Amino acid sequence: MKSEISTHEFSMRFTSTPRGARLARRLVSHRLHEWGHPYDGPANQTVTLIAAELVSNAVRHGHVPGRDFRLRLTAGPDALRLEVSDTRTERLPELRVPCGESGRGLMLVEALADKWGVTPRQPGKTVWAEVRPSPAIGRCRDSGKKQGVSPRPTPTARPTPRRPSPSARPASWPPR
Repeated sequence: MKSEISTHEFSMRFTSTPRGARLARRLVSHRLHEWGHPYDGPANQTVTLIAAELVSNAVRHGHVPGRDFRLRLTAGPDALRLEVSDTRTERLPELRVPCGESGRGLMLVEALADKWGVTPRQPGKTVWAEVRPSPAIGRCRDSGKKQGVSPRPTPTARPTPRRPSPSARPASWPPR
C-alpha cells in the first residue's frame, strides 16, 4: 500500500510596494494556519517573519519599475519552503554587517531558517528559505539552536525609580 505524501502549495504575484509586501506576509500566515500550523505556533511565526524579511527585501532592493515579485510557499512532509522572486538581476542578497537602522533582515533569515539561499533566474533571482518543523511538537528544530520566535517580546518588570527618602537625601537636595 502506498502512503500518500501531503504537499500544499501557494503561489501568487504581488505588487512591489509596501502594501504588496504586507499582503504577502499576511497570506503566508493565513495559508500556514489553513495547513495545520496555527497562527500562534512557532512554525507559523517563524515562516511569517522570514516572509516579512524576504518580501521587504524584494520591494526595497529588488524592485524594477512595472514589475511584480512572486511568492511561493510549499509545505511538504519534512519542510516549509518559502521562495520570493524578483526581476532585479544585478543586486544579489548577501549577509552584511548592519548599518544604522537597516541591514538585519538576512541575519534574521540566517538565524531562523534551517537553510536559505539565492537561485539566479532570468530575469532576476529567487531567494528561498526552508524551515523544518518537528512533527511531534510543532516546534522548529535545528539542533536545539532555535525554537521559533515570539512576535512580541515578553516585557520584563523593571523597578520604578524612586526619589530618595528625606533622611537619605544629600544636603544639596534637590539637584540644581
